[in-house]
Amino acid sequence: QVQVAESGGGFVQTGGSLSLSCSVSGLIFEDTIMGWFRQVPGKEREPVSCIDGYGRGINYADSVKGRFTIARDNAKNTLSLQMNSLKPEDKAMYHCAVFRSCGHEAIKSLTTIGSYWGQGTQVTVSS
Repeated sequence: QVQVAESGGGFVQTGGSLSLSCSVSGLIFEDTIMGWFRQVPGKEREPVSCIDGYGRGINYADSVKGRFTIARDNAKNTLSLQMNSLKPEDKAMYHCAVFRSCGHEAIKSLTTIGSYWGQGTQVTVSS
């Protein structure tokens, strides 16, 4: 079965950086669009970034553009998210997930999140 496992969250001060990693198994990774979404209790999930199978198509939510960088290593079946210049509003549980699409408009829609995601890793940013 598909397994997704995130790591790398933690506590950081405003302006700091964190790097998240995700290990995926049970699917053909290089054929799969992947991404990250985040969720705060009581709020809807928010797609953050996505990347197509070979890393040629990448998109970011406007809220993180210029600060976050997504990458993948198809040889290791891993996905990463480098987060710089973190803000208190970035505080959330971050999930690595299979995405259905990765277009400029798709990243704005919850329907782009697919059927598999991990348990998440918590990111906390202090003001």
